[in-house]
Amino acid sequence: MPLGLRRKKKFNTKETSRLVEGEHTDAAVRTVPSPPAPARRLVFHTQLAHGSATGRVENFSSIQELYAKIAGVFEIPPSEILYCTLNTPKVDMGKLLGAQIGLEDFIFAHIKGIKKEVNVYKSEDSLGLTITDNGTGYAFIKRIKDGSIIDSVKTICVGDHIEAINGENIVGWRHFDVAKKLKELKKEELFTLTLIEPKKAFDMEPRSKGGKSSTGKTGTGRETLRLRSKGPATVEEVPSETKEKAIGKVDDLLELYMGIRDIDLAAEWERHMWPGDERNFWLTGSKELRSLVQQHVRN
Repeated sequence: MPLGLRRKKKFNTKETSRLVEGEHTDAAVRTVPSPPAPARRLVFHTQLAHGSATGRVENFSSIQELYAKIAGVFEIPPSEILYCTLNTPKVDMGKLLGAQIGLEDFIFAHIKGIKKEVNVYKSEDSLGLTITDNGTGYAFIKRIKDGSIIDSVKTICVGDHIEAINGENIVGWRHFDVAKKLKELKKEELFTLTLIEPKKAFDMEPRSKGGKSSTGKTGTGRETLRLRSKGPATVEEVPSETKEKAIGKVDDLLELYMGIRDIDLAAEWERHMWPGDERNFWLTGSKELRSLVQQHVRN
């Protein structure tokens, strides 16, 4: 045999065959992991309702975080923001920002304006007020009933933040606690409201009685960003028209029996009570909703 011409060894043992087969199998199964999908960037435009340049906010999951972002854009303390409306700078109670924002919505922030003290004589059991809150501790007037006690006091307006009742500071109270406090005021007595109205632009608008319904669509898109007090915000489909009507009816009941309007609590109530899962309600319902139901039952 000529030098340098050697036969190649044949790897014909069983072990070698299995090893080679195993290598081919692993190579076939092994796949390169696909890169994670990039996070969807959601940017919203915002202005101060009384007038300002346009800013941009993003990366928030709750009302508190949103207010902090808006405050950072306009270099004001977050505590200056009373509430926000969507797609209008007016004090429009049908356009209040709640737990959902349409992906195309424009956010207008209403900040603190003039503080005022108003004396009111409670001649009837009902004051004719509907209360809501901004989710960060500020309760304010959402509706004034025609011909009511409050309707006769022209210095009290829809959109006014209730800071104190008879000198007792109520910042941090939920709307149903404020409504209960007002309901418990003695009849035929004078009481004092400390109010802060939202800062207004130069073109003063006439006094509004406020809208009754808060279920109207604020955006034109079919998706909304749902804000949460715990956990990340999520993009969801806009509720169906039937669902919105059902939630609106529950919100009407909240106003009728509790003197408040809260579209988010109404949606939760509708979700728990209407499908027939009352047995799980006390386990799955939020603390706020359970407290509200207990208060309604006691009354």
